[in-house]
Amino acid sequence: MEKDRVNRYVESLERTIKSDYLFLKDTIADFRELCRMITPERNLPQGIIVDIRENYKEIRDRLTEIKAIEQLLLGKYRQYYHRDALRDKGILEIGFVAKNCFTKFEYTLKQKETLGKIKEAEKEQALKGEEKGLPFEWFRSKEHQVIFLRNSRILGELDYEIPPGLKMEERREVAQEPRHLTLFVFKGEVASIERLYSQLRLREHDVMERYASDEIRGVLTHLREIHPSAVEKLFLTFLKGTFNVKCLILPILSSKGLEGDVLGLVKQTLREMTEGEVKTISI
Repeated sequence: MEKDRVNRYVESLERTIKSDYLFLKDTIADFRELCRMITPERNLPQGIIVDIRENYKEIRDRLTEIKAIEQLLLGKYRQYYHRDALRDKGILEIGFVAKNCFTKFEYTLKQKETLGKIKEAEKEQALKGEEKGLPFEWFRSKEHQVIFLRNSRILGELDYEIPPGLKMEERREVAQEPRHLTLFVFKGEVASIERLYSQLRLREHDVMERYASDEIRGVLTHLREIHPSAVEKLFLTFLKGTFNVKCLILPILSSKGLEGDVLGLVKQTLREMTEGEVKTISI
């Protein structure tokens, strides 16, 4: 009678091992694929990272349970327990794969964190370095400001005459550099600014931001010579049907145009302008 009871207990323990083993076999492939999705350059939802950690914890819990049961069976119930060598090998392999994948996952997360810090430091350094040559911040966004500063610096370095001896590829590369910039400001009633901001569509290499609730700032980057009157005509179409917004345009033909109190000039001019007016000033 006692022997039958022990046999049933041992069988129940073995069923638990089998159940855990089947779970591990079904889980490990998906777990490995999730871990492979994590790379230093790839941005993934935080939920995937959480899933990987939770899956690994579940795998470790199952492996720990199997180990504890086997220790009990190999000790107190050794004479009633028949080991499955093939299953034991599979469990060891799953444990090795899970640990290896999770270790690589944790290392990759550290790499991502390090790369993120490096990129942020480089961006800050670029901003600080280029700000030395420019006395004002046109944008609140650091990313937009860096683009503006870069194009402003290129204006100071660019030779506008393309040497005739350049190869076609080199001529094309020079032609892609900014020929000049146009700063612009829309200032007016909040609702009108909000509507205008949602409707404005600029080109890929232009930059625009909602600088304040009642103000939009931006920079047009021109890859060829554009007459200021053409730009003014474009902005008049933007304001068509809008009467309580004023627009100030500042063509920048060289980096010297960015010297002096540009922001002060912008504020003073905007105060003097009337609603619905589009004005171009040279600096």
